[in-house]
Amino acid sequence: MNDRRTDVSALSDPAEHLALALTQGGMQRMTARVLAALLFTEQDTLTAGEIAESLTISSGSVSTALKALVSVGLIEKVPAPGSRREHFRFREGAWATLMSEQNQLVKVMREAAEQGIAVTGRDSAAGRRLAEMRDFYDYLWRELPALIDHWKAHR
Repeated sequence: MNDRRTDVSALSDPAEHLALALTQGGMQRMTARVLAALLFTEQDTLTAGEIAESLTISSGSVSTALKALVSVGLIEKVPAPGSRREHFRFREGAWATLMSEQNQLVKVMREAAEQGIAVTGRDSAAGRRLAEMRDFYDYLWRELPALIDHWKAHR
């Protein structure tokens, strides 16, 4: 191991609890553990190698997890002067960014419900269930941006 102190070798109980909660929420297990490591570290950044070593998981698992976390905006690559390795950190404002990205998912779900209504008919049992789905996602589409703005303003 290099001379940087990696303090997440055995994730603390709260970190493991968070990783488990994220997994129960649908995140892949290794992605959740990598995210927890980046959240709970006292270091500014971690390299993929440090994460793999500290969690005793394969470099391939870490690479896959890091790509997923970067793609949704939770973590970012950062320059590290004097280092040839890529460094990663949890991104400031990441949770609001993640929810902002969810707007696209909300739109897709609303459109899927609308397409389903067109096929099943508005007055069918399926059409009524799909209309509730559409109405819910309409509500989220309208309210989520203001909620995120409110969060940012009060932070």
